[in-house]
Amino acid sequence: MIGASVYWLMINVTLAQIQAISGQVPFDMRPLGYSPAEAAALLAGLTADGRAYYLTHQIPLDTIYPALLALALVAMNSWFGQRMKSSTLVRLGIVASLGAAVLDYAENLGVAAMILTWPEPADLLVNAASIATIAKSILTTVAVTLVLISGSKWAFGYLKQVFFWGRGKVT
Repeated sequence: MIGASVYWLMINVTLAQIQAISGQVPFDMRPLGYSPAEAAALLAGLTADGRAYYLTHQIPLDTIYPALLALALVAMNSWFGQRMKSSTLVRLGIVASLGAAVLDYAENLGVAAMILTWPEPADLLVNAASIATIAKSILTTVAVTLVLISGSKWAFGYLKQVFFWGRGKVT
C-alpha cells in the first residue's frame, strides 16, 4: 500500500509537475528511452527551478519506490511459489524484481548526474541513463507478468481443487 501511494504521488504530483514545467515527458516515463537531444530538450525546458524540483522532489520519492516495488513483487512471487511448489517462476520473478530495482536506481543516478552537469551532460551519460530506463521498464514488465502468471496458476489450481475435487488441502 505504501508503494502504491508513493507511485500515485510520483505520477500525479512530481512527474506531472515536471511535465507541466518542461512541456516534455519526464525521463522516468519514457520506457523506450531517450536520445541526448531529447534529454537536452527536457533539461532545458525544466529551467533551473524545475531541475531543482526534479532533484529535491522526484528523485527522493524514486529512491523509496524501487525498493517498495521490489519488496512487494518478491513477496507476491514467494507467496505464490510456496503454494504452488514452483521454484523456477519464483526465482525468475525475484531476479526480475530485484534487477528492475537496481536498474531504477541506476536510472535515478543517471538523471541526477544529467541535471547536475547541465548544460553539458555527456552523451555517454545520457545514453547510459537511457539504457537503464529501457532495461528497468523491461524487467519491471517481466516481474509483474511473472506475478500474474504465478497468481493465475495458483488460482486455477485452487479453483480446480475446490470445484472439482472438493476435498484435500486447499492453500
